[in-house]
Amino acid sequence: QVQLVESGGGLVQAGGSLRLSCVTSGRTFSTYNVGWFRQAPGKEREFVAVINWSGDSTYYADSVKGRFTISRDNAKNTVYLQVDSLKPEDTAVYYCAADPNPRRGFVQSRYEYAYWGQGTQVTVSS
Repeated sequence: QVQLVESGGGLVQAGGSLRLSCVTSGRTFSTYNVGWFRQAPGKEREFVAVINWSGDSTYYADSVKGRFTISRDNAKNTVYLQVDSLKPEDTAVYYCAADPNPRRGFVQSRYEYAYWGQGTQVTVSS
């Protein structure tokens, strides 16, 4: 069983930055791909970014490419999402999720991720 706990969200002005963290438990975490998703009020949960199990490959949604950076430290069982140049439309609850089947490559569908955290709120004021 894998448990994930996000933190680092908050209220920030447009153009600001935050560093979100996703701390996990479970001995097999280092073998999973981990993704970040977000959900704004009244909208579907959408893919943001994903990192492979070793941390040397990443993929981003077009809407955040160049502004967000995903990374991981397997020794600390932690995945990070550095969010820069924030815009009001980035306001959402941000979730991390683990995909236990990394051999199929990166997946963007939330239904393919087996484990989820409880989310952390990011609010960007204009």
